Amino acid sequence: MIPLTIWAVKPTDPLILTICLVGSWLLCHRIYNRYFHPLAHVPGPFFGRMSPWPSVYHARRGDRHLWLEHCFHKYGNKIRVEPNTVLFRSPTASRDIYGSKANVRRADFYDGLMRREEDRNTITTTDNAAHEKRRKLLNLAFTEKSLRAAGAFMQKHIDRWNELLVSDSGDDWSEPRNFSDWANYLVFDILGDICYGRSFEIKEPGENAVRAIPRAIVKTMKFIYPITKTPFLSVISYLRPRGLSTVFQAIRSPPIKIYDEFVESSVKERLEREKAPNTSGTTREDMFHFLCNAKNPDTNLPAFSDPELFAEARLLLIAGSDSTSVTMCGLFFYLAHYQNVLDKLRKEVTDTFSSADDVMPGQKLSSCKYLRACIDEALRMAPAGLCELPRQVLSGGMTIDGEHFPEGVVVGTAAWTDGHNEEVYGDADVFRPERWMPDQSNSAEEVSRIKTTFHPFSLGPFNCAGTNFALQELMLMVAKTVHRLEFRLAPGYAEGEGARHKKVVGEREIPQFQLEDAFITVREGPILQFRRR
Repeated sequence: MIPLTIWAVKPTDPLILTICLVGSWLLCHRIYNRYFHPLAHVPGPFFGRMSPWPSVYHARRGDRHLWLEHCFHKYGNKIRVEPNTVLFRSPTASRDIYGSKANVRRADFYDGLMRREEDRNTITTTDNAAHEKRRKLLNLAFTEKSLRAAGAFMQKHIDRWNELLVSDSGDDWSEPRNFSDWANYLVFDILGDICYGRSFEIKEPGENAVRAIPRAIVKTMKFIYPITKTPFLSVISYLRPRGLSTVFQAIRSPPIKIYDEFVESSVKERLEREKAPNTSGTTREDMFHFLCNAKNPDTNLPAFSDPELFAEARLLLIAGSDSTSVTMCGLFFYLAHYQNVLDKLRKEVTDTFSSADDVMPGQKLSSCKYLRACIDEALRMAPAGLCELPRQVLSGGMTIDGEHFPEGVVVGTAAWTDGHNEEVYGDADVFRPERWMPDQSNSAEEVSRIKTTFHPFSLGPFNCAGTNFALQELMLMVAKTVHRLEFRLAPGYAEGEGARHKKVVGEREIPQFQLEDAFITVREGPILQFRRR
């Protein structure tokens, strides 16, 4: 006979009683979420509708974007992946949620991205009025004049980067290069020069402690991202100004400490130079110059205080580096696999510019339509940020895809699933830049249709302020590199590490650049070799 003493729980046993009460509450809460919650009618994974932990699990694994893709295939274009979160895979929903008239704010998720309150910047500001003010001021630094000035910094670093890619090769193929690392080197050096007044110089040969920073940022985001999906996020936000930020500062990894010290010293030095009397008669028109000299149109006073300059300078590096380097890696992966696309792209570039030194911002570069189509295709297939940018519905609720959702619900669309939506793109797993250009097999109406659904830098009041900077940098980098250099997959790569970068579609294998979700997009490779043309 089974002993029944385990049921003899006395009211005086506080620990056991507490466990029973908590267990009962959790059970009731799960049942409520599954069957009685206002979103109970929305389809989605069984356990996801009851608890946020499946989402946490996939965020920890880095495959949350693939899990969402599976859920959309199984449950349709509207899924409830967490008790209070509904995600969509629909162009209409994307406009409803992120458009300028959307009745939403940034979700509390963004609070979890900060170590301390002083780090709050335009991206991590969740209050709409405060964000509008910050964004209005930040836009003052992203003007046509600052874009033209940035072009000179970009060209200098890209030219040097091209030299270094083949520095050990002579007329032969270079040593295999992990292109993820080399893309980070270039982008960080450009942004350091533009944002902080001095380059990191991590692309240069020799020891450089700062070179570990890009991977340290990835490790930090892989640690933070799952936490932002847990029910404990509100507790963390509450405790951060009450001592938790000090703990976060103390447990920083050595590369992150190096990065923080570099940024702090660079910004201080650049700020001192900007405020000092100009005796040379020349002005260094980097991004920091435009941030420092931006005036609040309402007060005619400086747009940014010194602490705000620090926060925005950090934002410009993290946001700017991730979006550009991910696209570079995705594009060069697919160009190395689709030789016909690379040949067509190189012909356009070499027909337009007599030499790589002639490649510069302007009308001629903008006329390279196939170049832009290749970049758009890479932005579609390898987006910077694979999953949703979460938005919380405000008072009064809102209508998404024809259905009303109440205040407090978190909503969004995921860039990965949007870009791989066969209902929109047809052969969504194939790298085909021609889809962005009208021709005999691709009508102007069809091109217009997919362009209206394509928002790689988001849209509405929360879209990326640096879109034109990122596109100019990508256009310059790709055109100069393709003009100067040949490249190929390193021998053995396709059978080794590169073997995982494939997807079975029907009865054939096609290349697919495998990515990992950590809110930012984590990537490895491709492993390429370069030589002079």
